[in-house]
Amino acid sequence: MFLGAALQPQGMAEVVPTMTKESFLSGPFMGHLLKLVRFAALLFSLCLLTACGLTIDADQARVCRSALPALNPGATITVEHIQTGPVPRSLRVEYLAEYPDRPILQRFAICQFMAEGLSPNKAELEGLATEEGPLSGASLYLLKRYYLETPEGMAGDPGSRPSANALQIPESLAYWLQQILVSLPRTAIYALLSVAYALVFGLTGRINLAFGELAAVGSAATVAGASILLAYGTNSPVLGLAAGLTAALFAGALHSAVGGYFTIGRIAGPSSQPSLIATVGMGIFLMEYLRLVQSPVTVWLPPIWSEAWPLARAEDFLVSLTPITIITAGIGLVAALGLLWLVQATGFGRAWRAYADDAQAAALMGVDGLRLLVQTLALAGAMAGLSGMLIVAQYGGLGFAGGFQYGLKALIAAVIGGIGSIPGAMLGGFAVGLFETLWSAYLPIEMRDMALYVALVVFLIFRPGGLLGFRDPTPRAV
Repeated sequence: MFLGAALQPQGMAEVVPTMTKESFLSGPFMGHLLKLVRFAALLFSLCLLTACGLTIDADQARVCRSALPALNPGATITVEHIQTGPVPRSLRVEYLAEYPDRPILQRFAICQFMAEGLSPNKAELEGLATEEGPLSGASLYLLKRYYLETPEGMAGDPGSRPSANALQIPESLAYWLQQILVSLPRTAIYALLSVAYALVFGLTGRINLAFGELAAVGSAATVAGASILLAYGTNSPVLGLAAGLTAALFAGALHSAVGGYFTIGRIAGPSSQPSLIATVGMGIFLMEYLRLVQSPVTVWLPPIWSEAWPLARAEDFLVSLTPITIITAGIGLVAALGLLWLVQATGFGRAWRAYADDAQAAALMGVDGLRLLVQTLALAGAMAGLSGMLIVAQYGGLGFAGGFQYGLKALIAAVIGGIGSIPGAMLGGFAVGLFETLWSAYLPIEMRDMALYVALVVFLIFRPGGLLGFRDPTPRAV
């Protein structure tokens, strides 16, 4: 309540014209829907372009490496090279086996798996062969049942040899650089959610506290889209994530537009508190809705494109980056730039900025306030759904109640950056994501959230308008 009251603009007149079905389905609205579809196609193209050439599955490589100590009991294993195998769904691992009392042996193993891509059993070992020939069915069963599925077998992965060509840097710099790279997906997720808050607040002066749950809706839609393709026998990660991306954008936009219409568009009055309470109810409704639809058990997608690419090293510490991190950060960057272009260079953006400055003057100039609100809610929900898709792509899944923390921290990021400013919200998302990562790396992690909330209080006291907002949270006179 305090946050909504502290950030409520004073003196903003409310103009809520009547909206008919015909005006809702008119040309401008359908044009923005087409732009949203083209935007989804652009993100899919980026995903496809980035994924080209990613043929080594990190999860399968880990299983194959973990079998090597059982094939060479008592030997020290050094993995030399991993590449695709001679048969489909297989990997060839070349390694050195060093025994205390004999010369170093140069060996290889070929592991074949039951599936690939987004299939849940892609890490299930189906066959294994060495230079001495294939393992029998009984030997393979014993290897899997009594070694690979035990804690000792899971911990027996010898790893890959660090790249000798990696740039040598000081240890402190290497550790700091690794933390920055790790923070990229989190900053992208927070930035997109913060922008959702900024879009709605900048137009109406009201906060929708259900964006975290809308991100969970996007996550569930992503899993559902990928699962539908799996049910039809398509396990391609690119196609699966493309289907999940489309489903997340649509589900986020639809739930946000409908829910926001009733919780913000239909609740008129000078105070923002009734609308704020209504959005809390909307968030609880969406949480329970997801619990009933997808069950309390979180559905996880298997990791994809998680092979570590070495960038630099400091002695035994290797600075690495995974392809999926590049993809999620790249999608977040493209979405942010596309949104900035949309607000600055399109008719929707001009109407949004005009209505945010002076609602009555914009209405006199022909801006349909309620239609603009629904379009803004749909766009903000699409950004929240996209952030949920990035959560699934990077971390595998999100529970029905997992969106609350994301939404709360994104709201903090929006306030710190300037909740009425779209660039400020993006900056705030980057700042909060980086703050969380660096605090976890160097300071007690159990105090991280406490420090973040203290930072929010400090900003509300000394600069309530945020980094790129105004010192006074009320809008400038027009």
